[in-house]
Amino acid sequence: MSAPAAAPVVGVLALQGDVSEHLSALAAVGASGVPVRRRDELEAVDGLIIPGGESTTIWKLAVIFDLMDPLRKRISAGMPAFGSCAGMIMLADRLLGGMNGQQTFGGIDMTVRRNAFGRQVDSFESDIALAGVPGPALRAIFIRAPWVEQTGAQVEILGTEPGTGRIVAVRQGPVLATAFHPELAGDPRVHKLFVDMVREVS
Repeated sequence: MSAPAAAPVVGVLALQGDVSEHLSALAAVGASGVPVRRRDELEAVDGLIIPGGESTTIWKLAVIFDLMDPLRKRISAGMPAFGSCAGMIMLADRLLGGMNGQQTFGGIDMTVRRNAFGRQVDSFESDIALAGVPGPALRAIFIRAPWVEQTGAQVEILGTEPGTGRIVAVRQGPVLATAFHPELAGDPRVHKLFVDMVREVS
């Protein structure tokens, strides 16, 4: 009888945002979650989550911590990555409504509009049916959320917000992004999907 596969090591970019919530969700689906703030920590993980938070702050801190280029290189080389809310913005190849000069890590051939659903007071919840996630619709929490305005041919649209029809979940190869915060909903199915993606690659 073969030994069980080792738990994949999944980093959570720990510059700003919902880091502890993602780490808890990873533990719930059998992954080893670790915070990532330095280049050597990035090199040691099998996949990376970019959490919700504030995309301009994540960008500026990634520059300060010398993580912009290493992250871009690892993602372009095929490292699995998952971004929620601000993380979706950071994984977009093109950004609308960003600060002057704002840069992203890229990885998904999509155009994302920052703060598309409105300000903090416009936060809401919605039930989203997500392709690749079995079971009932996910309760999705949107907080100053982006949406996807355009996708390239290689991007798979996983889910739309039913009230607006806007694209809120996508995948391109080993890179996954949601406009909402699955780490806040107490439902680990999106994290299980991502950890399964990491296992496929590693």
